[in-house]
Amino acid sequence: MKTLMDEESKKALITYRIERAYATLREAEVMRRESFCNAAVNRMYYACYYAAVALLLKHDLTTQTHNGVKTLLGLHFVSTGKLPIKIGKTFSTLFEKRHSGDYDDFAYCDEELVDELLPQARLFVDTLAGML
Repeated sequence: MKTLMDEESKKALITYRIERAYATLREAEVMRRESFCNAAVNRMYYACYYAAVALLLKHDLTTQTHNGVKTLLGLHFVSTGKLPIKIGKTFSTLFEKRHSGDYDDFAYCDEELVDELLPQARLFVDTLAGML
């Protein structure tokens, strides 16, 4: 049986997730500087994932899977207009690119892609942090 988190613990976890999101964005920047593009995309995805989990937690929405986070974000925030479609698309794109980079053979992310996605990932994290 899953127990509910008290309000103080919930706020602490939300704060931790957002701090982790920003730290992970910094990791993505380091990976980009060193030309580790697949790793940079992985870190961008996780930065956005941590921010998304924080937003879902604030609204008492939980799931055990990455796909579940993407689905809940779409259902409760993008499709309701609380989150712009462009922002939601950033998460979906990073979800796909990270999955491909981690699990598919010969998947390759280049510097141009990382340079395009990094500002979008920052905007995603900033936007969700502003919704908390």
